[in-house]
Amino acid sequence: MKNFKNYIEENKNRFINELFELLRIPSVSAKPEHDRDVRSAAELLKKHFNKLDLDNCEICETKGHPIVYGEKIISKDLPTILVYGHYDVQPVDPLNLWDQDPFNPYIKKTEIHPEGAIFARGACDDKGQMFMHLKAIEVMLENGDLPCNVKFMIEGEEEVGSDNLELFVKENKEKLSNDIILVSDTGMISKTIPSITTGLRGLSYMEVELTGPNRDLHSGHYGGTVANPINVLSKMINSLHDSNNKITIPGFYDNVIEVSEEDRKEMNLTPFNIDEFKDSIGLIAEHGEAGYSTIERQSIRPALDVNGIWGGYIEEGAKTVLPSKAFAKISMRLVPGQNWKRINELFTKHIKNITPKTVSVKVTEHHGGQPYVAPTDTIGFEAASKAYEDVFSKKPIATRDGGSIPIIALFEQELESKTILMGFGLDSDAIHSPNEHYGVSNFLQGIETISKFYYHFTNLSKD
Repeated sequence: MKNFKNYIEENKNRFINELFELLRIPSVSAKPEHDRDVRSAAELLKKHFNKLDLDNCEICETKGHPIVYGEKIISKDLPTILVYGHYDVQPVDPLNLWDQDPFNPYIKKTEIHPEGAIFARGACDDKGQMFMHLKAIEVMLENGDLPCNVKFMIEGEEEVGSDNLELFVKENKEKLSNDIILVSDTGMISKTIPSITTGLRGLSYMEVELTGPNRDLHSGHYGGTVANPINVLSKMINSLHDSNNKITIPGFYDNVIEVSEEDRKEMNLTPFNIDEFKDSIGLIAEHGEAGYSTIERQSIRPALDVNGIWGGYIEEGAKTVLPSKAFAKISMRLVPGQNWKRINELFTKHIKNITPKTVSVKVTEHHGGQPYVAPTDTIGFEAASKAYEDVFSKKPIATRDGGSIPIIALFEQELESKTILMGFGLDSDAIHSPNEHYGVSNFLQGIETISKFYYHFTNLSKD
């Protein structure tokens, strides 16, 4: 097995500077005003593909943001790894909570990352983690050669549901054929305890709009005589959980595949400190569905959360207004057995049923995706395990992640191949939040671990 550590150490400053160039591009896929920025990020990635001397490098157009593709086929007799990632990022709101410009990356030491962490939107999710794969290819090419074939498919719409990637995958099955799919868009337990994600929750993302009067009203003249859409929406949202924090939508749990008591006990042996968890995000007490641990609540149980709520006057000072409209965006994280499209239907029906006649309601579907569970008895998992052990000197722990990557379940359905989720982020990295960051050591160790994976997977495929 080759030793890549010296090359990575010698070139780490260049690697980080190249990542900084990508992080400076505000490729926010959710906002049309950033459409040009999203394309700029795609074009920069294509340049990096060309520098790696990948073949068939192209920007593949879709009805939305483009997909960047490139490949290096050594031999048809060798296994093929398909790397998936995304170059789009979440919006930065609320901007005032960032310590510095979210698109002006910088390195700062933290308690968890004394060697320094890269602060920027997309540093961890997913530009930093995706970029590790490009650097891993460079490391292998500059220190020998690639042990197997590789294909890259990097999209610009993961943060808004991957709708156009789904069509691209269905229309390009031969082009995307592979033996294993490799993704780094998850995390590990800690800097010293590596883990491999074997499960992802699915997602259903909805928006609710309530309308009361046909215009905003004077709250003195009309207060007490007209249903206030914000008051009504607040009551409706409150009713979506019972006193045990269980979701009250009829039929919501009907198809949930329950995890066995034995597997639950095994899951709760994962290193986890509830006090550290609470302290890390400033909580006084834990919260969640009764009868389950925090580890279980964030992985094998569904969840429903309001991601945003607005209406009326929210600027400085006072304005005595009774609003015409109220809005809420609501996401539901799903577990195996649940189908996101069916959940959309159940949610829509329930919201309409509980809406009082004093207001009208509109429910909009945004995006979603199926849950995913990966087996641990494959050569892909074994190769990943060996790679982590090489770099971290510890065997990684199999864990389930509470987040969602909507396209992963479709990969298995359409491409008939398994996905290995090799993440290097930490819970403390504040993805989707102000001051998102990614440890420099995580970034560099990720490059080394991914490089090792190629060799282990190739060798195990020969057996």
